Amino acid sequence: MAKDLVEFRNLETHFKTSAGTVKAVNDVSFSIREGETLCVVGESGCGKSVTAMSLMQLIESPPGKIVGGEIMFEGKDLLKLSKKEMSRLRGNEIAMIFQEPMSSLNPVFTIGKQITEPLLYHLTMTQKEAKARAIELITMVGIPRPEKIFDSYPHELSGGMRQRIMIAIALSCNPKLLIADEPTTALDVTIQAQILDLMRDIKTKMNTAIMMITHDLGVVAEMADFVVVMYAGKVIEEAPVLELFREPRHPYTQGLLKAKPIINQRQERLYSIPGQVPNPVDLGENCHFHDRCEFCMEICKVKAPPLRAHIDGHKTACWLYEEEGKAQ
Repeated sequence: MAKDLVEFRNLETHFKTSAGTVKAVNDVSFSIREGETLCVVGESGCGKSVTAMSLMQLIESPPGKIVGGEIMFEGKDLLKLSKKEMSRLRGNEIAMIFQEPMSSLNPVFTIGKQITEPLLYHLTMTQKEAKARAIELITMVGIPRPEKIFDSYPHELSGGMRQRIMIAIALSCNPKLLIADEPTTALDVTIQAQILDLMRDIKTKMNTAIMMITHDLGVVAEMADFVVVMYAGKVIEEAPVLELFREPRHPYTQGLLKAKPIINQRQERLYSIPGQVPNPVDLGENCHFHDRCEFCMEICKVKAPPLRAHIDGHKTACWLYEEEGKAQ
């Protein structure tokens, strides 16, 4: 069995605002194993991207700050590294594909300049070696005429090509962990399928662990080995992908799956989870999903359930399964 590459231990990332403190990531713990694709799922504002940005040490301070917990990478706590040590790790052993390639690529530099930058910084290649490697990477991500693309600017490429360039930059130093923050957002379905195929191929060839952030359950079903479901800054369910789709346990996860339309099954009205996401400034000690949950009990209104493992290793933070979890 593959060993853990990354382990989040009780991570707490807060943001100070004029309205109060937002606990964007609130006591989050989970791990990513070597060569595994782990999908982090949840609606906007649940803490998915902030968890990834905390790992990369890219939380803007102020207003944000990591106030507690540990992020272990190959036995080292990333939160205890100096800025120089983290800079050497970021883009080298840990790389990230950001959500919107047009705002992540610098419009005043050529594609070649942006791909060779991490090669020159981390691998101390010569300019000639870096250019050869950059052209090889452009070819690897499936873009024709790589020499011409090398000298092009971001605005000259399509959205799908820019996303492929972001993947090429992320893979330039052969990272052990690749973080993909909604890599198929704003792409048409044909390009989405190509990007997912490319990432799957990369994982197979390079044995790279992938942490994929998404709200698309179709992407989860196609890509994930393991799934973490987040809600209001907390992990509420963890399971292998097939187990999660076969038997979702948390009422929120059940709602997400019910809300996905099914091909060849006509419905008068698509299902939606009732109610609204709670105000992130005013989160109490209760279950944050209680006022949207059809199974809500009195204890849910006053006390948050712990995340417990069940007999099959499936973890759920829900009072409905508390007795089963205690049996472990």
